[in-house]
Amino acid sequence: MTFQEFLAFEIFSFNNFSFSVSNVLAFIVVIVITTLVRIVLKRVIMNAKKGEVEEYKKYSVYRLTSYVLWTIGLVLGLEAAGISVTILLAGSAALLVGVGLGLQHTFNDLVSGLILLFEGSIKLNDVVVVDGQYGQIIEIGLRTSKIETRDNIIMIIPNSKFITENVTNWSYNNKTTRFFVNVSVAYGSDLELVKKILLEVSKGNEQILKDPKPVVEFNNFGDSGLYFNLYFWTNHAFESRMIQSSLRFEIDKRFRENNITIPFPQRDLHIKSGYKE
Repeated sequence: MTFQEFLAFEIFSFNNFSFSVSNVLAFIVVIVITTLVRIVLKRVIMNAKKGEVEEYKKYSVYRLTSYVLWTIGLVLGLEAAGISVTILLAGSAALLVGVGLGLQHTFNDLVSGLILLFEGSIKLNDVVVVDGQYGQIIEIGLRTSKIETRDNIIMIIPNSKFITENVTNWSYNNKTTRFFVNVSVAYGSDLELVKKILLEVSKGNEQILKDPKPVVEFNNFGDSGLYFNLYFWTNHAFESRMIQSSLRFEIDKRFRENNITIPFPQRDLHIKSGYKE
């Protein structure tokens, strides 16, 4: 068998349509070229100099361009394989109408995905709260987006949730976010020493920003103790709970070293005498 005969070898035929080896190879070549163009385009877009284009815009342009390339590549691949896309769409028009009615939510998610990519209200690496779940955006797709929680669990969220429901975005304005740790000390404690220790503990944590400076607030007089809040700013919102935990460990250690007592609820019980028979 010659090479020309191999290319013309008929794999299957149906009515007036035949599918040969050359059709398969043509389809594969178009898909490979599309993939290579997509890879080159990704490098060009994502490697643009920082400051010239915002990161989320580069990501959005890449994703949208990637979808367009795959659509064009698929159409050209089918045409190269001898399958007329126009005839295929015309023949399945009624089917597409029926399917479309059953996929309204899917189309809603697709449109929502385009809005997210263009609008930029949700960006890659943003820290968000969706359905009560705290996580970081690791991928924004056309229909769904992926969130990684603090437990390293990947949540797949329909894009329509980001458009139609309330979503808290901790990183929307900038990456700097304020958190706090509350602590109480016993009445009679040296309050200036308490303030000094809290500030020193915060300054010793590398994940806490030096500017804005941490702030100590004397919050209230409690039933069992005096209440303070240590406010701090960080660019690591996703690790905020671990930062707070490390601060509590260090605060407890420093309080013990300086004989500062963290009180616990106490009640005085008074018993009246004077029982009569």
